[in-house]
Order: sequence, then structure tokens, then C-alpha cells
Amino acid sequence: MDNNIEKMRSKLGLSKADFIRKYLDMSKYFVIQNNAIKSLNNRDFIILKKSTFRKLLEPLDEANQMELGNKLARFINDIARLEGQIDNIDYKLDLCEHLGLFPKFIDKENYILISKKLGPRKFTEIFIYKLINYDPKDIYDYTEEEMKSSKSLRSQYKKEIGPVDRSSSHYSYEFAKMPEIEEE
Repeated sequence: MDNNIEKMRSKLGLSKADFIRKYLDMSKYFVIQNNAIKSLNNRDFIILKKSTFRKLLEPLDEANQMELGNKLARFINDIARLEGQIDNIDYKLDLCEHLGLFPKFIDKENYILISKKLGPRKFTEIFIYKLINYDPKDIYDYTEEEMKSSKSLRSQYKKEIGPVDRSSSHYSYEFAKMPEIEEE
């Protein structure tokens, strides 16, 4: 075990103490057991390279992408709930960054920017929507097919979701904005 720690810490350029601290910090989110890695809430949990994850998502139809985005958001929200941080968007963004989903990036106007490398647009959109609006009763039903046929649904989508063009390499939405912190 000491040899493995030494290899990994030198590869990452960390001291042994820093490497162990980071590992223990990650253990708040999942537990490595003898034959498996398990999430704290006993949901199905796997670890994938981000590029492999994207390749698995891209060929799926929109409905399946949305379902997976919803499940991933529920997983993150469950961890936040277990830690008593369900209302803390900052905590959930840190968790996403720690799990390697996307780097936490908030622009100067408090928009949360999500890397397009996370996955397809609809997957990312519902994931972020459900991450921030975690109420299970809140229904997201904006599929491209339905919006093509309904002008009122398109206008409701623009009002509620509000895609914003902030960066060519990131997704951003009106609903995904960090609350203003009042200065004293």
C-alpha cells in the first residue's frame, strides 16, 4: 500500500499527507470495498473516463439522455442531502468538480458555466436543471420534438430554462445563476 501511495503522490506532485487528505476528502462521497466501489446511498455507481461517458451518451436518443441526466442529478442531490447541503448549490458544484464531471466555473455575472465536454446538450440541460431544482415534483418536459410542434411550449422553455450564449465551450442557462451575495 505504501508503494502505491508513493507512486500516486509522486505522479500527482503532492506530499504524502496531501495525497492522503485528498483521498479521505473523496471518501465522503463513495466507499471503496474489497470487490466494489459503492456510493453512500447504495444506488448503482460506476467510474468512467469522461470521454467514454460522452461516447456512451451521444448515440442515445433524447429521451434516454434526459433520463440519465435526471438520474445523475438525483445521485448528486442525494449525496448533498446526506451531508445536509441540499440547498447549497456551491457544495453541489464542488461535488461535481470532485467527481470529475466538470470544473466549477462561475463567470463575473454569476452564471454557472458547464463544460460542453460533459455530454450532449439535453443531457447537460436536464442534469443542471435538476441539480439546481431538485424537487422531484418539478417536471422537465422540454423535448425538441414537442417544442417543434408547440409555439407556447417553446416560449415557456425560453422563459423557464433560458439558454444563454456566454461561451462557445460552455452551456449556460438563466435558471443556473448563483444567487447574489449581499455585501455588509
